[in-house]
Amino acid sequence: MAERELEAYGTEANDRVGFGFWVYLMTDLLMFSVLFATFAVLRGNTFGGPTGRELFSQPVALTETLILLTSSFTAGIGMLAARRGNKKQVLMWFGITFALGLAFLGLEIKEFAEFAREGHTPHSNAFLSAFFTLVGTHGLHITSGLLWMGTTLAFIWRRGLNSYLVRKLTLLSLFWHFLDIVWIFIFTIVYLMAFV
Repeated sequence: MAERELEAYGTEANDRVGFGFWVYLMTDLLMFSVLFATFAVLRGNTFGGPTGRELFSQPVALTETLILLTSSFTAGIGMLAARRGNKKQVLMWFGITFALGLAFLGLEIKEFAEFAREGHTPHSNAFLSAFFTLVGTHGLHITSGLLWMGTTLAFIWRRGLNSYLVRKLTLLSLFWHFLDIVWIFIFTIVYLMAFV
């Protein structure tokens, strides 16, 4: 009887965690929606400064996009390995995902540093303020996803796979796919529309 109660409690706790995580993703979606709306309103307010067409590099933005989409694919393969209980493949595929996430973040930081070096900062005008806020918030989410991924992989490497860590990987994978979807919108609305 005690085992059944414990199993029922574990299932109930997992359901609550899953529901709570979906609520978190929806609040994140709301926040990004507000940031996108703000950018859409302010994207023409350059105060005589350069526009997105003059600042943005389409090849860099496309490279970032391809890196992030590939990382979503490798995370998906890693989840398949996790469900099969293959620790070695989980570490390999999520390790590749981690490396791709770092590469993406490195390109984003390089872009921000180049803008700052040229004197284009969030304080320059409303357009750049909205740009840095939107893209920077996404970058902050990527950073927290990488910390989460690194911690989880360290636990898996030391302790092996168990149902708790597979559940953590599932939530992490959802978060990572969500960030990829947000980036598709950033790529389209911020980078591509600058050239329209």
